[in-house]
Amino acid sequence: MRNSTRSKVDPFIVMDVMESARQAEEAGRHIIHMEVGQPSTGAPKAAIEALKTALDQDAMGYTVALGLPALRARIAQLYGEWYNVDLNPERVVITPGSSGAFILAFTALFDSGDKVGIGAPGYPSYRQILKALGMVPVDLPTAPKNRYQPVAADFAGMDLAGLMVASPANPTGTMLDHEALGALIGAAQGQGAAFISDEIYHGLEYEKKAVTALEISDDVYVINSFSKYFSMTGWRVGWMVVPEDHVRVLERIAQNMFICAPHASQVAALAAMECSEELEANLEVYRTNRALMQAGLPQAGFDKIAPPDGAFYFYADVSEFTSDSRAFAAEILDKAGVAVTPGLDFDPARGATTLRFSYARATADIEEGLARLARFMQARG
Repeated sequence: MRNSTRSKVDPFIVMDVMESARQAEEAGRHIIHMEVGQPSTGAPKAAIEALKTALDQDAMGYTVALGLPALRARIAQLYGEWYNVDLNPERVVITPGSSGAFILAFTALFDSGDKVGIGAPGYPSYRQILKALGMVPVDLPTAPKNRYQPVAADFAGMDLAGLMVASPANPTGTMLDHEALGALIGAAQGQGAAFISDEIYHGLEYEKKAVTALEISDDVYVINSFSKYFSMTGWRVGWMVVPEDHVRVLERIAQNMFICAPHASQVAALAAMECSEELEANLEVYRTNRALMQAGLPQAGFDKIAPPDGAFYFYADVSEFTSDSRAFAAEILDKAGVAVTPGLDFDPARGATTLRFSYARATADIEEGLARLARFMQARG
């Protein structure tokens, strides 16, 4: 049977690493997981209980396409609590995870053949979703001096239809401050390009609060998710905030593409937003893990790292050890029993000499993983 040209997207390499790790575990090995960007904790306990109660009372049929009104209102309230932004709940669109939000945003904003700028290194699915939708992802190679975040000069004169940024970023964990984010929004809008801000790691910050694009402009798309701070990866529920005159556009597309986000997940997500004590306890685990990584990675030999402000990643330059990060990651998995992600996922041009390390697991796992990495690198010489 024939295949479309739009189906020719690259694999998500970290998922291949996860499969290799699973096979090793199935063979009886104990693997430390530093590859996956997923909290080791599950959904907050009160969210589970709320859903149990709802399941006894509700058939969990379709919600309206934009999502449960109560959840949209609670998300709008969150912007007041976290950023002092007065947000109209009507601008909030509930989505099937942030991935569903990316599909909706790209479909609403861009036509086939439009060029959309994305920072490199950056989340690989931006690039592949754009390709699958017939758009043209344009990698913007970011510089260490700019903390691996794009700056206006990186896309000057490129005739982009859109610019997508992430802060805190995956894979680097670096953040944009108010001035830097404002400069990017202004430069994009000055070229007539739509601006999309991926904020799914908001809440996972350690020294200063992340800035939302909504503090700077209402003429932006903001994407967030319950996967990271709220520890609900497999529930597949996220949200978007869009300009008021775009709400009906998104509603029409969502009705046809998804009908709605999972009803059960929306119920749990609403309850999760009242679980700040449990969620902040999770954050303290990440904070401890981050400190361990900051000390342990350089001791193991991985001393060229981006300065991580948030999320739960370290991104390391390993060019002195390899020119093939995929083979290097496979060697680390085989000999050290630690799963890490090759940088090729995030930067096709330069990722052959970088690795991403996640510290989202339990602290004991991070301690053991660092010890294994140190022994591996010492033996490797």
